[in-house]
Amino acid sequence: MTVMDQGLRAAVPHFVKGELVEWQGGPGEDHGRFITPPLDLNQLVWSRAAPPPAANVPVAEILDILEALGSWLDRDPAGAVERAFMASAGTNPLEKGVLERSFRSLSHCFDRASLSWQVEQELGGTDVLDGWREVTTPMGRKAAIRAFPPRLVHIVAGNAPGVTAMTVARGALTKGVHLLKLPSNDLFTAAAVLGGLATVAPGHPVTRSFSAAYWRGGDARVESMLFRPQFFDKLVAWGGEAALRSAKQYIGPGFELVSFDPKTSISMIGREVHADDAVRREVADLAAADATVMDQQACVSSRFQFVEGTVEEVDAYCAALQERLGVERFVTSACSTAPQGEMRDEIEALAMLEPDYRVFGRFDGRGIVVRSDEPVDFHPDGRVVNVVRVDRLDDAIGAANVATQTVGIWPAERRRQLRDVLASQGVQRVTALGAAGSVEAGLPHDGFLPLGRFIRWVNDEDGLPSAAG
Repeated sequence: MTVMDQGLRAAVPHFVKGELVEWQGGPGEDHGRFITPPLDLNQLVWSRAAPPPAANVPVAEILDILEALGSWLDRDPAGAVERAFMASAGTNPLEKGVLERSFRSLSHCFDRASLSWQVEQELGGTDVLDGWREVTTPMGRKAAIRAFPPRLVHIVAGNAPGVTAMTVARGALTKGVHLLKLPSNDLFTAAAVLGGLATVAPGHPVTRSFSAAYWRGGDARVESMLFRPQFFDKLVAWGGEAALRSAKQYIGPGFELVSFDPKTSISMIGREVHADDAVRREVADLAAADATVMDQQACVSSRFQFVEGTVEEVDAYCAALQERLGVERFVTSACSTAPQGEMRDEIEALAMLEPDYRVFGRFDGRGIVVRSDEPVDFHPDGRVVNVVRVDRLDDAIGAANVATQTVGIWPAERRRQLRDVLASQGVQRVTALGAAGSVEAGLPHDGFLPLGRFIRWVNDEDGLPSAAG
């Protein structure tokens, strides 16, 4: 990584069709706090006159390469992962320890068993990626189906480096061509991962299937040229509402949106939690783990928890929960930035309204719990959890909707009772309490199977059988 002499602004590398491109001085794209190489849009697209480079590479060979990439990232022999972490520490919202552990676990995205399971689970096997799957229709027609390699542009989320690694893994498995737009708060993960790919498989068709570059989100001069069906089939967008609204203006015939929408998550806890102090502490620890995933930066983080019981019982639970919010975990720091501004004002005002509301904890970054009988009007953040007391968990069902990603439920028998009605409300994922952060690729994400949405299904069909036979 190079740095500008004027103001010591970071130089962010691009990756173009298998080659790392670094700014070496001279003309570049100046973005204030950092600079990138000149943006050559013609170099960022692949011609439709030929299939994608990796279209005919066997999945087994791709798995070999991805497994080697995972090993390389784990060993980090060139220090690329370390440099990416250090460069990201100043802009990423995650606490430094959590961010470092996230970078150190990038190799998990390239675990061979997991990748193989994704293909089996989401596409039914490798045959539709490596060739044509033959079928016979109820009318007796012979047909063949292929999961054809797609052409995708990805607006990647920057809240966790694993999103970029997961995007590269899925992109390689689908054999298409992929342009990654670098997020402003995670400018270096793509260079580390794709640079590693170029190291373990230099010049390989899979390596040449990727590019990654930065431009300002919503820049019409760039996006109006790139977001076109003559270059790409689909736009895969992670991010907030503003980013998605900007992207949607380009969606039309031949250019489809695959959206990982912004979501929130909740917990539902039965009155069994009040059996005794030991049970309460155990459940509170599980709920605290769900509430602080990626220091509450992840969609799976539970910001609202609905708990059955009397005011006294729920207050005892709140005290136990607040105590566990400050526990350091693999994806959670012991202390993060305390809520400020309007949220702090709201919490301080609610603290004056006992007994209708009660606030547990201090503004020290170790977590605050607000107990209420209705969900608060603000969006809890900064390790703030709103515990809503309910007489029955059924009373909380109306709080779930299509924007609710994960619902963690305790005890297990309550989960099985509630999962169908929650799915009807629009919820996409129901888990055991404490398992919200255990997101595994291969299972549906946001209500769909990503590999199945990424590829283009293509048919080859025979004519109708003759009446004679």
